[in-house]
Amino acid sequence: MKLQEPALIQSMDPMEAMEATAPIDGTDEASTQDRIDRLTAQWKSRLEAELPKAATAHDAIVQWLVGGDRARYSDASSTQLEVIKNAMDFRYRILKERYLNIPPDRAYRNLIQRLSGVFLIRNKIKTWIALSRDRARSVVDVLQEVIQELMQQDAYLQQQSAWIGQCTKDGRLRNALMMATTEEYCLRPVRNQPLLMYRFVNYLKRAQRGGMTQVPSADFIRLVSDELTGGDDSEGAINLLDATAIADYQEAEAQAQQQESRAAVVENLILYLDQKVGSEAVQWLRLYLQGHTQETIADTMNLPIKQIYRLREKVGYHAIKVFAVKKQPELIAEWLGH
Repeated sequence: MKLQEPALIQSMDPMEAMEATAPIDGTDEASTQDRIDRLTAQWKSRLEAELPKAATAHDAIVQWLVGGDRARYSDASSTQLEVIKNAMDFRYRILKERYLNIPPDRAYRNLIQRLSGVFLIRNKIKTWIALSRDRARSVVDVLQEVIQELMQQDAYLQQQSAWIGQCTKDGRLRNALMMATTEEYCLRPVRNQPLLMYRFVNYLKRAQRGGMTQVPSADFIRLVSDELTGGDDSEGAINLLDATAIADYQEAEAQAQQQESRAAVVENLILYLDQKVGSEAVQWLRLYLQGHTQETIADTMNLPIKQIYRLREKVGYHAIKVFAVKKQPELIAEWLGH
């Protein structure tokens, strides 16, 4: 299953394995420890079913997922607890899909590949490279520098590293937990952009000081031209003050943001429909968004046309009346023709 996109990490992903157990109610009079114990028991049961060959790692993974901040469980409402459980589920699926039982060097490559595969991040770095003096650098080179700086200096990742050290002494498992933590943290949405985008901007501010290089110790100033050239080929020059080019880039970036945001909404709607309606609803939605008619969908799904129309009404109800109340209702209504 494809993992949910970063734009809505903190409020989606259902935890199917927990549905059969008693919910944790924020208004319950149970103590904080009771809530933690119930969460721990639920996760242990899930890991026993899904990761039977990694039994020795179960306790560490559960401890990592539950976290060391006990106060968030005592103060959380039922809605906030659902958000916490969804975030735990998302982090677990990242670990399971890309890092658990993977050699450290390959796990690190998986992290870099995942982050460099996010369009907004890749496009931002490519643009900066094109305008820099060192155009031989690749997106991966720059991204690795940003990630290394983040791991060494970011207070949250430092705290998480210390917590993971308390969860397990197994070096390979510690590395897997840290890679999963880093990916989830870098992709957290901040104003509809991955948090890593802002860390990259901070990195650039430290690497470069505006339109003029830093003053060298020899006390002379080197001015930067408003145009960058690729050697003797004047046709390859890039005008840094080209207002049209800047506007085009900003428009392209805005469109890319919108596309990523829409993709995130689609994935989360699919997760919701799979949980609340069923797999047929998910298949119908995918085919519908690809532009197929109801008749074509009926042929593809091998279902009577009347059943397809009933399925459409059911998907429309859940999407518009329930899911879309908090998740871009105008966009979903546009998709479904309401």
